[in-house]
Parts: sequence; structure tokens; C-alpha cells
Amino acid sequence: MPQTSPSLPRRLLALATDNWPARTYLTAVGVSVAAMFVAPESPVAAGPLILTAPLSLLSVILPFGPGTEGSLQALAFGSWTVWLLLCALVNAAVLGALAKRSPTTTSTTPTAPPTPTRTGARAYTRTRIRLRTLLAPAVDNWPARAYLAMVAASLVFFLCADHILADPTFAGLWPLMATAPTSFLAFLLPTSSPLAFAATAALCGLANAVLLGHLAHRLRAQEAHPAT
Repeated sequence: MPQTSPSLPRRLLALATDNWPARTYLTAVGVSVAAMFVAPESPVAAGPLILTAPLSLLSVILPFGPGTEGSLQALAFGSWTVWLLLCALVNAAVLGALAKRSPTTTSTTPTAPPTPTRTGARAYTRTRIRLRTLLAPAVDNWPARAYLAMVAASLVFFLCADHILADPTFAGLWPLMATAPTSFLAFLLPTSSPLAFAATAALCGLANAVLLGHLAHRLRAQEAHPAT
């Protein structure tokens, strides 16, 4: 009988639960949610948003959330909770995809020792190949390319606002949220230069795109080779 590949939610759930890095991450998210309820007024209440970034930060643009009052309070809190769980599932799946990455094989064919004049050129070539292989998942699939386009748009908006507006702080929130959580490292920069912030956000976005690309590759591999 022909085998049918599992659905996308099942593949995500499998990646998010069948290895210890992903399960450890989900446990940390669960602990942060419990801490949010225990101490809602303390800084730890932001733990779930930070741990599930960058997707969870998109909820700030919604007109409702946990702070909504009135008849829609339960609906707003429920929808926010579901969104948070989905964000945690995607991030856990990313960790699972990295944990399941196939090990690289090394050739056992003996090679002649390199001559001194070619050692530098060969090392440079190997470095280029490794760097290209490392960054390939950021550009060889449409989810990662779409994410990079969003990051680029947020950076262009920030740089334009920096030259037009007197206070571009609000505009800086968009690249910060788009490239979270690694973009929070921008706060550690010794300078407040907009170009330094933009460069840091761009590198963080590239790192996130690589992780997203690994997830896309793993999901594609599961679809092509369903488990028996």
C-alpha cells in the first residue's frame, strides 16, 4: 500500500517532542508561563513572550490581548494563549530540526599533504564552502526568504525613519521584534549608532533565517520519507 505523508501539524509536533532539546525548551516555556501567573507584576511575566519570540511578539499589533477588559476578556486571553502555544511549538520544532540534522560524512580517501604555497588558498576555499553551506538554509527555501524580506523591510523602514523623524525609537521596535530573541543583544552594544543597531539586527535576522530554513528542510524530508 502506498504510504501517505503525515500532515504539517503532525510533522511539527513530532519535531517538537521527540528529542530532548525541544522538550527542554517546552519545559522552560511552561515554567515561564507558571511564573507569569505567580508573579504577574514582576519582570518574569515577560518570560513567555521572550522565549517564544519572534512570532509571539506579533501579538502586540493585535487590538486585544491578556489585558483586554469586558465581555471579550476570556476570548482575548484564550486566543492569546493559543497563539503562544503555537509559537512555542514552532520554536521547539526548530530546535528539533537542528537536533535531527544528519551528520556530515568525511572522506576516507588519503590525500597528499598540501604544499606550503597552497595551504592558504585551500584554507580560504574551505572556509568559503563552509560559510556557504552554513548560510544556504537562509535562502534556498521560501519560508526563510519570506522572513528575510520581512526583516529587510523593517530595517529599511527604521533607517528611513532615522533620517526623517527626530526620534526613531518607535521605528526601531519593528526590526527588534522581527529578529527577536537574538536581537535583544543589540541592547548590549556600547554605542547607540543606528547603523550598528541595524547591522546587529540584520545578523540576528540572518541567524533566525538559517534556523527557519533548517526547519523547512526537515519538514520537507519528513514529507518525502514518511515514517513507516
